[in-house]
Amino acid sequence: MIATLLLACALMIPYEGAQTLGAGPVLVVETTKGVFEFETYPNDAPKTVAHILELVRRGFYDGQRIHRALPGFVVQWGDPQSRDASRQGDWGRGVAASSGTPIGIPEMTKKRLHTKGAVGVAHTGLPALADSQIYVTLADRPDLNGKYTVFGHIISGDDVLERMQVGDVIRRMYVKDGSP
Repeated sequence: MIATLLLACALMIPYEGAQTLGAGPVLVVETTKGVFEFETYPNDAPKTVAHILELVRRGFYDGQRIHRALPGFVVQWGDPQSRDASRQGDWGRGVAASSGTPIGIPEMTKKRLHTKGAVGVAHTGLPALADSQIYVTLADRPDLNGKYTVFGHIISGDDVLERMQVGDVIRRMYVKDGSP
């Protein structure tokens, strides 16, 4: 572990499980395919991070399914309708595909870009109406910069995300103990 940390510092690259300086709470996502974690950026997207943390603490994401999984693009969840497999045609669509309380403000920054592993909030065309749908980019996606708020980044389990498919279950999502 120490050798890995020293090498990462020498090369100025993050190691698995390392948090970025200034990162906020770490969220853990337990799925049927494994576990992944992402750090949040409350200094850059304070309203978005606060909104998502509140949803996580309420158990909003527990039992939902992945409703979008496009290799080389994104994995997305956050639609409460996805708990009902018979409604798969509606997953990710319509007013019922959210918590019902939009964030209300876009928090896009040139500091947080859509690199591989970026965590953002989806919307249907108006960034201020982003709500509960979270996505993770599976590749660098500069075409998304300036259009969606990036509020976090994957710090472990990126191999799990690569295996995710539509219908995979989010068993639970929670704030990691000891997070800032």
